[in-house]
Amino acid sequence: MKRSKAKTIQIFLPDGNPRGVKIVEVTNRTVQAILIPRNLLNIVKERKEVQNVALYFLFGNNDEETRTEAYIGEAEVGYDRLKQHNSTKDFWEVAVLVVTNNSQNQFTKADVKFLEHLTYTEAVSAGRFVINQTVPTNPFIPEWRREDLLDIFETISLLLGTLGYPIFESYRGNQEEVNEEENNIFYCTRRDADSFGKWTDDGFVVFEGSKMASSSLPGFESKLPKHNEKILSFIKEGILGKEGGRYVFLRDQPFSTPSAASTFVLQSASNGWIEWKDKNGKTLDELKRKQL
Repeated sequence: MKRSKAKTIQIFLPDGNPRGVKIVEVTNRTVQAILIPRNLLNIVKERKEVQNVALYFLFGNNDEETRTEAYIGEAEVGYDRLKQHNSTKDFWEVAVLVVTNNSQNQFTKADVKFLEHLTYTEAVSAGRFVINQTVPTNPFIPEWRREDLLDIFETISLLLGTLGYPIFESYRGNQEEVNEEENNIFYCTRRDADSFGKWTDDGFVVFEGSKMASSSLPGFESKLPKHNEKILSFIKEGILGKEGGRYVFLRDQPFSTPSAASTFVLQSASNGWIEWKDKNGKTLDELKRKQL
């Protein structure tokens, strides 16, 4: 029997502010995540949850990057480490502490070191967030505890995604979705463009290896300055490169709408719902909107 993927997530707002501190947990699990906006760091210092051994994440937006920047670490006392980072690291705006809510089964130092290495590796592999830090050490963990921690990792991933930080999820989705990907790929090949991608929860994702049209069309002149700025930004971030005189995507890149994606790759005004077609020539509009 196929197991249900349904989950119940409990979100507690200590001060009643939906933009303030959040304590999030899966109702039948012992792991909880505490989201702390940087400007509210001082108001959580008396809470017992932040005084425990913790895995933590720092998140912030860099003006020079389209992706969110993240830092992953571990600490014997979560709040004390965040205080240190408040003095030494500029980029972050939000911290998420991961602790256990079971006083009889707290994380050990080895536990959070293992989780630090695992979450770093998975975040880098997903490629969704910018991770600029040294590779954490990978400690020895007994096999039985390793299995427990791998299960805990799945809960951490769920909690971070619930909070809006899906750091371990690639733009192509989970492995099950990747295996079914061929049936969900759409292509944009008008003129000499050779691009392909997928409509996802993040918008329309243009996949690595896609090639843009070699030039813009008349009528696109008013959009060119902003368009060329984005090209230069993507080159700087390693999203775009040049191959045979044409721009090619070096990694998967989301766009807010199908039309934003097709306009960028075609370098001309376009309707993405019509431009993106599956392998049988059916448009995104036919398959995703008219089926509703």
